[in-house]
Amino acid sequence: MAAEIQPKPLTRKPILLQRVEGSQEVVNMAVIVPKEEGVISVSEDRTVRVWLKRDSGQYWPSIYHVMPSPCSCMSFNPETRRLSIGLDNGTISEFILSEDYNKMTPVKNYQAHQSRVTMIQFVLELEWVLSTGQDKQFAWHCSESGQRLGGYRTSAVASGLQFDVETRHVFIGDQSGQVTILKLDQENCTLVTTFRGHTGGVTALCWDPVQRVLFSGSSDHSVIMWDIGGRKGTAIELQGHNDKVQALSYAQHTRQLISCGGDGGIVVWNMDVERQEHHCRKCGKAVCGKCSSKRSPIPLMGFEFEVRVCDSCHEAITDEERAPTATFHDSKHNIVHVHFDATRGWLLTSGTDKVIKVGRHHIFDSVFVV
Repeated sequence: MAAEIQPKPLTRKPILLQRVEGSQEVVNMAVIVPKEEGVISVSEDRTVRVWLKRDSGQYWPSIYHVMPSPCSCMSFNPETRRLSIGLDNGTISEFILSEDYNKMTPVKNYQAHQSRVTMIQFVLELEWVLSTGQDKQFAWHCSESGQRLGGYRTSAVASGLQFDVETRHVFIGDQSGQVTILKLDQENCTLVTTFRGHTGGVTALCWDPVQRVLFSGSSDHSVIMWDIGGRKGTAIELQGHNDKVQALSYAQHTRQLISCGGDGGIVVWNMDVERQEHHCRKCGKAVCGKCSSKRSPIPLMGFEFEVRVCDSCHEAITDEERAPTATFHDSKHNIVHVHFDATRGWLLTSGTDKVIKVGRHHIFDSVFVV
């Protein structure tokens, strides 16, 4: 019998800075414009919009551009103001935004996939455009020439994509629950390894290049922290959601992981604590309901909610071990994407309700929305 999950109360009320509405369909991705009071969004309604804050205090589109196909994803590079947009028809369209964010100039199109583009990542240091699609293909292109450099067929449709510039390793999470690591060169790729840990499909990936840790979110409601840099195969499971994990973001300066659920739940994990690798609950022994009715949270093992433990472990767990290492919040909409602006401590979420929310919360100088 599964442990009954009891959500924890909110600690301090998040502050909503802005609520941006106007899209006719789901906003699949959105980002906060650095150093500006603005947001860039792409939507299933085929629109690309740049929202800037007006004197009235409201956000209104300074750019409203209609694409030939629904917009599924995007990647924005603030340094070059390069905006890469993935479309439902498999095309990636590239634009350059003007300095005042009032104009977008077409650059080129990449015929990247045979069907919907699921993820894009632009790598400025290498001038590469990485992408995954519903055609189960990972591809990378040269952004200068537009030439396709290579590809790799994944075991299932990819829904997570991250890249490490230093080692040129790409991480791909797919709907079968597998994570694939590839080593990229200029014109070919090498399979490094694949691994599984989720019982559901991977829905999001997030990479910490400093600690060399990969985070994966899944439809099985969990987040797994993979120690890639340690090369020991260590994996710590984080249990704190009541619904599938839809999006991940990482605040590197405070070492906080932000995970967002399909039910609107936001969990902010303190990753600056030492968590123990575990196999099963506290001691690893199989415990049935007849053997023990004891339950306890074990945050240092990743269990923020109460789980069944044996009698001896229940007595041995200290108050310090029971102290939460995460905080829980309700965004009040079903989240499909999250973006964190570390320079200002703002967090943006977009939801199935077609609304974009931008806000902050004073938890370890990190932020988010309601």
